[in-house]
Amino acid sequence: MLLEFEGSPRTELTALAAYRESGELTGKLFELTVLHGLAGYKARRVLVAGAGKREKFDLASFWKLTAAAARLLKGKGAKSAAIALEAGFDSPDHVSAAAQAVIEACWEPDQRKTAADKDGSRSIEELAISVSAPSSLEAALAAGQIIGEAANLTRDISVEPPNVLTPMALADRARAMAKANGLACEVLDTDRMRQLGMGALLGVAQGSAEPGAMIIIEYKPEKPAGATRLALIGKGVTFDTGGISIKPADGMEKMKYDMCGAAAVIGAMQAIARLKPGIAVTGIVPAVENMPGSKAQRPGDIVTSLSGKTIEILNTDAEGRLILADAITYAKQLGCTHLVDAATLTGAIVVALGNSQSGVFTNNDELLGRWMSAAKGSGEKMWHMPADDEYRELLKTVYADIGNVGGRAGGASSAAVFLKEFVGDTPWIHVDIAGTAWLDDAKPYMAKGPTAIPLGTFVKLALNWQ
Repeated sequence: MLLEFEGSPRTELTALAAYRESGELTGKLFELTVLHGLAGYKARRVLVAGAGKREKFDLASFWKLTAAAARLLKGKGAKSAAIALEAGFDSPDHVSAAAQAVIEACWEPDQRKTAADKDGSRSIEELAISVSAPSSLEAALAAGQIIGEAANLTRDISVEPPNVLTPMALADRARAMAKANGLACEVLDTDRMRQLGMGALLGVAQGSAEPGAMIIIEYKPEKPAGATRLALIGKGVTFDTGGISIKPADGMEKMKYDMCGAAAVIGAMQAIARLKPGIAVTGIVPAVENMPGSKAQRPGDIVTSLSGKTIEILNTDAEGRLILADAITYAKQLGCTHLVDAATLTGAIVVALGNSQSGVFTNNDELLGRWMSAAKGSGEKMWHMPADDEYRELLKTVYADIGNVGGRAGGASSAAVFLKEFVGDTPWIHVDIAGTAWLDDAKPYMAKGPTAIPLGTFVKLALNWQ
């Protein structure tokens, strides 16, 4: 694969000059042109990838373009590929992103198809990366492979149908991953959660015949670089009907995606176990199914959370924040010093940001800076959203300490401020991935279905901690 930018010189004496002169190569982003027998190249086929305007070509664009090229090549049956990176685009981050992109590009959501010709049977098996100057980039290449494989694990879990991936089945997947990677894993069942007082989570779980679970995965470095203990918390609603406040039937089948935050935590913990950052990391997944069974909680119910705060249930479809409240409190009880949660939490964030950026909320500017730097390094787009105290007014209720919804206006921010109620002074990030965790339609660079966001940022945050 060669990068071709818009406005590349048309007078240079190269094998590509004639194609530029004829207008076949314009350099527009995602313009992919396969050339056969190109003079000066040993490869029988050379893919020229349009990169758009050079000044706008960032790491996220590079990742997407590399993935798009890989998807095109695997669709043509290519088993091996080489990527030529010119000066300025051959940093460790670019090498890592290239390896990650190719691995993720080969993933397809067809594991449960029985047809012999399903798309997932095709894959690029060998990748070479050529850089402009000799350097030691083996570690970056290995990191890209590890993160790509973890992202595909996340997507494998996320795409499972809800009759297969129940809360306890999700716990089994977490246990299996932990065992394979030398991590400790504990699963709290209903009785244990009741003993501890996790009334917010159990209130959601009680409407389903499938029991809920609290999953805890521990990574401890051999030589900790300090007292930091980072918690990665992922919303794990394996299917969300909305409960008594039931959702419309149209599109409800997509609600299996409501555990994408949980899957990202499980995948991230696999990558962290293999990359071995210097800080302790705890993955926490509150897992439930939100169903309208005969024992389901009702609008008007009041539950007591693990923190002791009482919550009036005004809408049972605002269940994710309830299970996260108990998970956040439990993370603090475990001694975690910094908290990051990821959740497909609100439709309001999709209205605000669409499907290209995740919303980020925080109570701590230093942690925000770390998070946004990690996001930039991973190529995942994030946008800082407000979680000011004014939004707390929307959650006031006469009958309990806090209501679980605050109305349509500022819905993503009031949801974040609900979580903030249980955080206290602990540095905290909330990432609303409702618009970015799933692709409703395939893109040139990715198959339809789960994206694994924000796994890359989770991992970079842990790796870059100083």
